[in-house]
Amino acid sequence: MEVIQQFFAHLYRFDELIRWGGYAVLFIIVFAETGLLAGFFLPGDSLLVTAGLVAGVDQHLNIYYLNLLLYLAAIGGDSTGYWIGYHLGPRIFNRENSFFFHKDHLTRTKKFYEKYGNKTIVIARFVPIVRTFAPTVAGVGRMPYRQFLTYNVVGGIAWVASMTFGGYFLGRSIPNIEKQIHWVIGIVILVSFLPILKEWLASRKKQS
Repeated sequence: MEVIQQFFAHLYRFDELIRWGGYAVLFIIVFAETGLLAGFFLPGDSLLVTAGLVAGVDQHLNIYYLNLLLYLAAIGGDSTGYWIGYHLGPRIFNRENSFFFHKDHLTRTKKFYEKYGNKTIVIARFVPIVRTFAPTVAGVGRMPYRQFLTYNVVGGIAWVASMTFGGYFLGRSIPNIEKQIHWVIGIVILVSFLPILKEWLASRKKQS
């Protein structure tokens, strides 16, 4: 119980969370955020950028070990989400809303999937919330697993590497950037939510 309390106490103070939980907490968060429907509220892009920045600034983490571990977490998470959708099927759309599940997120992801097709598995990696539900929608739609796995591996590696190495090179090239980490996190969060804002504005325009 104390570990869980510590986890939530540090959850949105990313540098503290990383130094507290190290590789293990990063693996768990990336796996859950990409593969479990209840993980939509967990940090994604901003956490990965911060992990890379921490690796670049004080070498608390090894950037290469970090990436290898998080590739496995991202790919394994998406595969888990796929099989959840595959086995639960359309019934998952009939679930009631709760703190850990919002049907609207699933419906929005389905529309995203209809627009971009199978490429959604790659594109969704860079879109918060959508990346949590995209593999489940692919499973519900019975996308062939071999095909899904290809997109999963490409998307997972591209997402993790771009975020962690982006943070790493910031940490290595800008002196004392760790003192401004809240600004870095804020910018990453803002940029990552732009695709969702764009989709929302487009849907509002169609309705008007």
